[in-house]
Amino acid sequence: MKSPATRAWCLAGAVCVAVLIVDQVVKAVIEAQVTLGEQIEVLGPLKLTLSHNSGIAFGLSGGGGVLLVAITLAALGVVLYLFSWDPTRPGMWAAAGLLAGGAIGNLADRVRRGSVTDFIELPHWPPFNLADMSITAGVLLLVWIYLREAERETSEPESG
Repeated sequence: MKSPATRAWCLAGAVCVAVLIVDQVVKAVIEAQVTLGEQIEVLGPLKLTLSHNSGIAFGLSGGGGVLLVAITLAALGVVLYLFSWDPTRPGMWAAAGLLAGGAIGNLADRVRRGSVTDFIELPHWPPFNLADMSITAGVLLLVWIYLREAERETSEPESG
């Protein structure tokens, strides 16, 4: 029988690998089927538009290859540190897996081609990809975990 911590690490790893595989496969399909700048209407305001982003998430900041790789690696280190501190904290495995999978997916693009493949376009929002969505979901989940924990701590009666 696996310990709760071992189980949490396995779950986080599985989420990370699943996000990474889906992200890279979808990006490869988009690269093969959509030409740069082409817009394909999907549903309502949602469009597929192939673009390459040399900045950070959601088209912010241009250039900086080595610096952005270093920032990504540092962020991965922070995620692993937070997770290793208490891997059995409820939901932490999902947040860590989403964050790591998304970060590694975009890092793989950046190392391989010098830019990240973006293809999801919504009005009034920069193009993004599945890895960006995973990172965003992981951050939101992490914030929710910590806010919920802080709320519980403040609502517990003091002993003594």
